[in-house]
Amino acid sequence: MSAEPDVPSAPPAAAPPLPGSARFAALVALGIFASRLAGLVRERAFAHYFGNSDVADAVKAAFRIPNLLQNLFGEGVLSASFIPVYARLLAERDEGEARRVAGAVGAALALAMSALVLLGMLATPWLIDLVAPGFEGERRALTIVLVRVLFPGVALLVMSAWCLGILNSHRRFFLSYAAPVLWNAVIIAAMLVAGSRRAAAELAVWVAWAALVGSAAQLAVQLPRTLRLAGRLPLGLGARDPAVQTVFRNFAPAFVSRGVLQISAYVDQILASLLPLGAVAALGYAQTLYTLPVSLFGMSISAAELPFMSSALGSEGEIATALRARLEAAMRRVAFFIVPSAVAFVALGDVIAAAIYRTGRFGPDDVVYVWGILAGSSVGLLASTLARLFAATYYALRDTRTPMRFACVRLAATVGLGILFAFPLPRLLGLEPRWGAAGLTLSAGLAGWLELALLRRTLARRIGRAHLARGDVARLWAAAAASAAVALALERAASAAHPVIAAVVVLGPFGALYLGATLLLGVPEARALATRVQSRLALRRA
Repeated sequence: MSAEPDVPSAPPAAAPPLPGSARFAALVALGIFASRLAGLVRERAFAHYFGNSDVADAVKAAFRIPNLLQNLFGEGVLSASFIPVYARLLAERDEGEARRVAGAVGAALALAMSALVLLGMLATPWLIDLVAPGFEGERRALTIVLVRVLFPGVALLVMSAWCLGILNSHRRFFLSYAAPVLWNAVIIAAMLVAGSRRAAAELAVWVAWAALVGSAAQLAVQLPRTLRLAGRLPLGLGARDPAVQTVFRNFAPAFVSRGVLQISAYVDQILASLLPLGAVAALGYAQTLYTLPVSLFGMSISAAELPFMSSALGSEGEIATALRARLEAAMRRVAFFIVPSAVAFVALGDVIAAAIYRTGRFGPDDVVYVWGILAGSSVGLLASTLARLFAATYYALRDTRTPMRFACVRLAATVGLGILFAFPLPRLLGLEPRWGAAGLTLSAGLAGWLELALLRRTLARRIGRAHLARGDVARLWAAAAASAAVALALERAASAAHPVIAAVVVLGPFGALYLGATLLLGVPEARALATRVQSRLALRRA
């Protein structure tokens, strides 16, 4: 670790201006919202045709297995290793070196993914035994078929993440985050075309092939803009180039860190596969909902901040001051959106799950099951989202090793608590064994708080202490709780309505009441949001 700068622990009296990040974060959020909305439509169609069946378990497990490579080599790792170097070169106006770095990283990814995809297709049976040991017979055989169809699409999606790195560094944030809409649209179309005419297992194969076609479409829509921005990219790995060496050197710890997070997710799947039938699918349904606010608010703000943080110039102390100011502002924005999301998952999770999934083979008992798993995940929602911001700050400092170490600590805690909460705890509480799936998400949330505490304490030694005022956070929780109390009364009144109508009646007022309460309590983020909305409405009227 580099020498620690002599910086004050308290924030500066006058924070430097934060150029444009809120607007760019809004663009990222808009793109993510579009893709996640398409994803929710996909999940609703999936629930309609597959429910919580053994085929649903197979499809969910199959999508997770090749996604390991996508997540290991994709956006998270490139954000940690590639974007800080590439964005810094652009800030220094060294466009020739930036092109060499972009070309070398793209070539390395293409070579690595070609080899790993081939190896993964050959090793699929052994991979399934590792990540879903509870699968046997037809469920295991179907999963093998699906994974082999899906694997080539992983290489396409990783190259799509390379495009995202270049686009983000050039402050082109919307396209890459909206591109997955195409991926979801192709899968939805396949289910609508074949769903009523095919058996569940055959339909699952259609879904896998559609995912492969969608991966190609997602890359194709980004590549032309990426190549125009990057310019003529030299061929070759550029192994002797210092900037390229920095990317590759930072890639390894980021790869391990991302791998640890993926192992944590796969541990949950392994444990869920040992629970009663339907646990794997229900966990997947809940995670789709849980990751929505993390992506909309945590990912959007972190993605928008990283290029700005990486472009900070000046002395070590000046950079530390700028990073701390950006981090604190981003933390406040994240908390403003994540706190009501966590409260909604606990208090109104049944309304949310029913609105998205209550159709076809997905019945009321399935709604309650997903709600319980979702409530468990809400425990760590704020911690997981804030941890993204802290990790982005480390990446801007060209430090990928510290987040890696703390990710390993989180993994150890997740595994230990997960085994305890998934199996002995339900028995001790007199619950059915299937509720161990809720214990898995609860244990992951507690481990997330441990990781955040470690990231926060160590970063304070580098840039000074970045914090959220306790009074500000308390006002957010109070506003969210009061709004949820009113929403629960509305839920009882709308209990006989269609799930989608009930969601509108309950969730709409919940959001409006939260915004109104935070405005009355003087929360700056609420005032800023209201001002932006009023400005846009005024522009439309004009």
